[in-house]
Amino acid sequence: MKQLAPQLATSLHTFTQLLSSTRRGARLASLLTVSQLQSWGAPQALTERAEIVVAELAANAVLHGSLPGRSIRLTLVCDASPGLLRVEVTDARGDRWPQARPASVLSALSDASLHTSGRGLALVAAVADHWETLPHSPSGKTVRAELGSPS
Repeated sequence: MKQLAPQLATSLHTFTQLLSSTRRGARLASLLTVSQLQSWGAPQALTERAEIVVAELAANAVLHGSLPGRSIRLTLVCDASPGLLRVEVTDARGDRWPQARPASVLSALSDASLHTSGRGLALVAAVADHWETLPHSPSGKTVRAELGSPS
């Protein structure tokens, strides 16, 4: 008689979705993130932080990384045991990498009440534990942010 190999309980969850490189696609990325994290039972505080990070990264991908006919990709990897979440947003523009602005530039932007852009990556840096940009073959890039659950 055949015996089944014991299955180890896994705390690793992965979600990946291609989305249109449009404002609607960026909004859908945020909605999908919240829905997916809730279905995984992620803490509310982590879900809220992830929603902010995904909103900013997806908006940047649409505004600065889109090419006609190319999608953006959202990937979420949650490791529940240590309470870690990795968020990745991939776009087609490997030639345009995001640059975080220095604090002096951000404070100048905050004084200009009509300025509505330029703060996204500062917000990601404030909310995420770490973020970075990686090349994505053949010609794109992935912006990755890591978030830990608050103790």
